Amino acid sequence: MRNLSLAVLLLFCASASAQLLPTEPDKSPMDMSYSPNGYPVLKIQNKTIGKPNARIIYSRPQKKGRKIFGTEVKYNEVWRMGANESTELELYKSATIGGKKIPKGRYTLFCIPQPDNWTIIISKDLNSWGAFSYSGMNDLARIPIKLQKTDAPIEYFTLYFDSTNALIMLWDDVKAVMPIQFLEK
Repeated sequence: MRNLSLAVLLLFCASASAQLLPTEPDKSPMDMSYSPNGYPVLKIQNKTIGKPNARIIYSRPQKKGRKIFGTEVKYNEVWRMGANESTELELYKSATIGGKKIPKGRYTLFCIPQPDNWTIIISKDLNSWGAFSYSGMNDLARIPIKLQKTDAPIEYFTLYFDSTNALIMLWDDVKAVMPIQFLEK
């Protein structure tokens, strides 16, 4: 009887753990970038003290031969800026972005793409999936930015902070730069 109970328990545990594992790898892996760029490595090397300026967490969809902007990512529609969960921006210091003061805190980023410019939306709505539940009532700021064309298509959607703390956004043949000025040292 004891062996039968143990066998049933092991079977139950194996079944439960198998259901927790994904059946295949995520096609849009999650990534993270810091300002200053490379902050975790700098911290390990004792080349920085204190908290970073900002961190962005996002999922990286792939181009896979598709035309992205205007087709996969529709013009004039709110886009989650990545895949899966909405892209999250955490400001560890208050900042000025597009002439607007943004208090330190956690936010989600959305975008309304156009052929020549994007409107970046900084939203107070956290823990959302995609842009399905997006509501303009949660907008903290809308920042218009001009687009540049890249020399070659970028396969993975990429976000990173450059040496000036600007947020660089790359995908397909598009590059967008959102300057950020941190107000605290």
